[in-house]
Amino acid sequence: MFVLDDLTIRSISVSEMSNNVYVLTSKARGTQVLIDAADDAPAILGLLSTAAQDTDSVAQLALIVTTHAHWDHVRALGEVKDATKAPAAAGADDVADIAVPTDIPLHHGDVKTIGDIELEVIHLRGHTPGSVALLYRDPHGPAHLFTGDSLFPGGIGNTNKDADRFASLYNDVVTRIFDQLPDDTVVHPGHGDGTTLGAERGSLAEWKQRGW
Repeated sequence: MFVLDDLTIRSISVSEMSNNVYVLTSKARGTQVLIDAADDAPAILGLLSTAAQDTDSVAQLALIVTTHAHWDHVRALGEVKDATKAPAAAGADDVADIAVPTDIPLHHGDVKTIGDIELEVIHLRGHTPGSVALLYRDPHGPAHLFTGDSLFPGGIGNTNKDADRFASLYNDVVTRIFDQLPDDTVVHPGHGDGTTLGAERGSLAEWKQRGW
C-alpha cells in the first residue's frame, strides 16, 4: 500500500496468473479509480470496500481502466462494472477485443481527470495494439506509473518473439517513459513486484540486444 498526500494506492493479486489489481482512492473526495478488473470480482469489490476506509468522504468507484485486452486482465470486468455502475475505459486500439463494452476509449496523450485524480494516458504499442500505461504525477513526491504488461522489473512485456512488435514496444517504452520520466518514478506492473525507472534504466541496452 502506498499512502500519498492526496490519495492511497492499494492492490491485490488475483487468479492463477497472479494479476495485480490496483485501486486509487482520493482522500479528500473519496473518488476511486480501479486499474485492471482481472479476476475474482468478490475480491476486487472487497478491495474497493477496504480502500473506502482511506477517505473521510463517501467512496465511489468512478472509472475502471483496462490496461490491455488480454483475457487474464478482463475476467471480472463485466461483474465489477455491473456491481458498481462505473464506466469502463481502455486503449482505443484494444476496444474491439474486449467483450465488455468500453465507455471511454483512451488515446496517447489523453489526460483524464476523475474527481481530483488526474491520470495521463501513455500508449505503448507491442504487447497488444492498444496497451496503455497510466501515469499519476504526485505533486508531493515521485510519480506512479501503472504499466499493465508492457513494462516489468527486468524487461518489457511479451511480444511473442515478433521482431517488429518488440521494436515497437521497446521504442515506446524508451521514448515515452524512460526519456520523459525521472528515475524515482514508481512502476506498478500487471503481474509481480513493482520497481522504479532508476532500477531498470541501466538495463535498456541489454533488453534491446537480447530482443525480449
